[in-house]
Amino acid sequence: MLGFVPHPNLHKPVLVFGYGNLSRGDDALGPLLLEAIERSPKPILDSIEILTDFQLQIEHALDLENRDLVLFVDASMNCTNTFDFAELIPAKDNSYTTHAMSPAAVLAVYANIKKQTPPPSFLLSIKGESFELGEDLSAAAVEHLQAAMGFIEKLLADLNVLAWRKYL
Repeated sequence: MLGFVPHPNLHKPVLVFGYGNLSRGDDALGPLLLEAIERSPKPILDSIEILTDFQLQIEHALDLENRDLVLFVDASMNCTNTFDFAELIPAKDNSYTTHAMSPAAVLAVYANIKKQTPPPSFLLSIKGESFELGEDLSAAAVEHLQAAMGFIEKLLADLNVLAWRKYL
């Protein structure tokens, strides 16, 4: 007997999309945070779909369909704090025509192909320092990941756009 297979058009209301390369030192911060989320209690996971990839691409715009909230998670050398949290707006930026896209460009593609406003979307950037191939997480990145995990627990405790905006 086959197990339950969800219909491909049915999505959980919240998408958490972490991207980065596990083989490139601190670039692994996004996927590693998703691994921590996957260890969350089942009631939280019932409302959250977790998706990971090496980088954002144009096809990921379709993953935003039928969502109430979207959270992108990535490592960044440009963080002013241990991690930064920001709301996104669709924007055709320089990444729009490259192989790897920014979250804002993915939102712009969604708006263009669906002819509707994308779901409320946020970016959690975790400060990284070292992104060389074959490196482990830096000591600082381990600390930044722990701080980001504490923050994301607060977000996941209240899956509401107004609650998330209070952290901006």
